[in-house]
Amino acid sequence: MAPVPAPFSLTDTDRARLTDRARRRRRRRETSVAWGFVSPSVLVILGLSVVPVVWSLLLSFRADDLVTPSRWVGLDNYRALAQDPHFGQAVRNTLLFTALYVPLSICLGLLLAMVLNRRIRLVGLYRTLVFVPFVVSATAQGVLFSFILDPEFGAANSVLHKLGVSPQGFLTDPGQALPALLVISLWSGTGFCVVVYLAALQDVPASLVEAARLDGAGRWNLLRHVTLPTLTPVTVFLVLWQIINSLQVFDLVYVTTKGGPLGSTTVIVYFVWEQAFKNFTAGYGAAAAYVLALALLVVGVGTRLARRRPGARAEGVAR
Repeated sequence: MAPVPAPFSLTDTDRARLTDRARRRRRRRETSVAWGFVSPSVLVILGLSVVPVVWSLLLSFRADDLVTPSRWVGLDNYRALAQDPHFGQAVRNTLLFTALYVPLSICLGLLLAMVLNRRIRLVGLYRTLVFVPFVVSATAQGVLFSFILDPEFGAANSVLHKLGVSPQGFLTDPGQALPALLVISLWSGTGFCVVVYLAALQDVPASLVEAARLDGAGRWNLLRHVTLPTLTPVTVFLVLWQIINSLQVFDLVYVTTKGGPLGSTTVIVYFVWEQAFKNFTAGYGAAAAYVLALALLVVGVGTRLARRRPGARAEGVAR
């Protein structure tokens, strides 16, 4: 009679190997499913972001009118920008707009946030009214203020006339157009700063404020030594956000002034659009766009380094 074979048994090593294989197969299946869900977004990002960025970078080294075959010109577009007075004026207008818009929007946002952080009647309504202009599109803002600031039939000059002030050109006056755009941008952009500061003010530790008051700190000292230092990370974020927005302003300029009068409101992004789609010098416009991109990169890196520096100093002191 033949002997009965012993039942098959797995060693601990075999069990571990099979478990590891099953785990790897499950991980591969999960990865495949994840890529299946993510792939549409990846394709959209590649098609609308990465590919245009690379294409425009190559375009900046070519003479291209978007119609006839282009030719390679190397750095000629960038050299021409350095000598172009119109581009220089666009840079000056953009820097002036940014230098005024960023600190004013930050300060007004903080001031309004501190006012609206109190327990007052209908505070929710006031907060909503402050934030509503931010969600209005720049195109709608431009159309609205084009009517309000119209030199002949606008409501602004009607009010000034009743006050005995002579009519103003506003958006049609080279000396007033950029300040008028600044006021419109402050009206719409300050609301974002208010909302962010409101959220940050409500996170200021009450125990810290109470301790400062017990030590005899007044409102000014409380603001200077407690509130503002606590809001530093939020302020850094808002400064960077507002700088980027002000350097990229376009819609409002396009709707209201078309870069005029006499180029007084031509900013860098409008200059890029004008060169690429009005003058059909796409390579030249792409070069201007990359000058702006480089400026934004410098601002972002510089802000990040400036934010890290106080922490590094504090760590060095602690050591």
